[in-house]
Amino acid sequence: MRTVTKSLFSVVMSLALITGCSTGNSTTSSNQTSPGGQNNQTAPAAETKPAEKTELSFYYPVAVGGPLTKIVDGMAEEFNKENPNITVKPVYTGSYQDTTTKVQAAVQGKTPPDVAVMLSTELHTMMDMDAIIPLDDLIAKDGGSDYINDFFPGFMANSQVDGKTYSIPFQRSTIVLYYNKEAFKEVGLDPEKPPATWDELAEYAAKLKKDGRWGIEIPSSGFTYWMYQALALQNGKNLMSQDGKEVYFDTPENAEALQYWVDLAKKHQAMPEGVIEWATVPSDFLEGKTAMMFHTTGNLTNVKNNAKFDFGVAFLPAKKNFGSPTGGGNFYMFKGIDANKQEAAWKFIRFMTEPKRAAQWSIDTGYVATRNSAYEEDIMKQYVKDFPAAKVARDQLEYGHAEFSTHNNGKVTKVLNDNLQAVITGQAEPAAALKKAQEEADKILAPFNK
Repeated sequence: MRTVTKSLFSVVMSLALITGCSTGNSTTSSNQTSPGGQNNQTAPAAETKPAEKTELSFYYPVAVGGPLTKIVDGMAEEFNKENPNITVKPVYTGSYQDTTTKVQAAVQGKTPPDVAVMLSTELHTMMDMDAIIPLDDLIAKDGGSDYINDFFPGFMANSQVDGKTYSIPFQRSTIVLYYNKEAFKEVGLDPEKPPATWDELAEYAAKLKKDGRWGIEIPSSGFTYWMYQALALQNGKNLMSQDGKEVYFDTPENAEALQYWVDLAKKHQAMPEGVIEWATVPSDFLEGKTAMMFHTTGNLTNVKNNAKFDFGVAFLPAKKNFGSPTGGGNFYMFKGIDANKQEAAWKFIRFMTEPKRAAQWSIDTGYVATRNSAYEEDIMKQYVKDFPAAKVARDQLEYGHAEFSTHNNGKVTKVLNDNLQAVITGQAEPAAALKKAQEEADKILAPFNK
């Protein structure tokens, strides 16, 4: 997902910021002549009120590469054909961060989009701005509990606060382990048995390393917190409270998780030292420059289409337990739009998240289908049968958790990322950096804990 902020594929999309609305009217009237004698008169009939056309601006982040604009355009066109009184106009807003910035500016300028896909982790930020509406009334009128309970709990964890639902999962992901089966065979490892523990990951990575090839790459730019959160979950609990008011950085378990990440490079010498760029890791994997990688399931289709070797996908290895944060984007609806637009926007969200469409979206993009029922669709059953790797991310959702998200999320995440980077680049020790991050985050969150 979180998604992912998140430019995950290789093709860069152009973006445009367009807002606006228009209405189209057509009138119909009929004159009826009464039968009878010479005094007949033509009486005007009651005018029929024309159906009002609703235009929706839909902000969509092109952050994962690939031909997503064509896919989204096609889905919007299909919706428009099925709903002739509604026109959805996709507005491609760049990365997730670009999209958030543009949404915030639009909200502050009192010209919010009607609907947008943003990171699921922006929930608290949007609530702090009083920018979004809870969707419970719309859900109750259309779909109800049957609809909302069909989404995987790991994805709903970033969608609900205090019993209310504020966003609907759409393009969601988790982190998985990708590995080169041919490289495994080359060094005598069983290609059907990927590493299941931290110890095995370090052992396998060291064995797989050779000139021109690293054993493992874990990206440490862009989404540093996300990769670290996965390791923290595998060694304990999540990094924040569900209400986003507290963080748990400064613990022995989290220091151990960060030390393990650093040790893969410095101690085991199986991974490059220093910062490893998010966008280059998939390229390194496809080019045989690394035998394994941690990366988003949003990259699955890219790897499937471009790998020249047999590859596998597996759960992230466990320390105390398996674990991965979820990631990616949700649908949000904004305050300041009228009731007609709310109804139209909800109809669009329902359309985009229908099981068959969720299944096709997963197949086309590599994101995890967000609903249980999507995996009962014939197209998904056939896809999983032909490509079993597609179900790994779904199965790992049993150990999925809410992605890192707090109030004042941008500042808190930056504090965590900066201190993680200091450790990764050798400028700080794990325990000291996490203590500093905890102190800084506590100050930022203090106003929310009064």
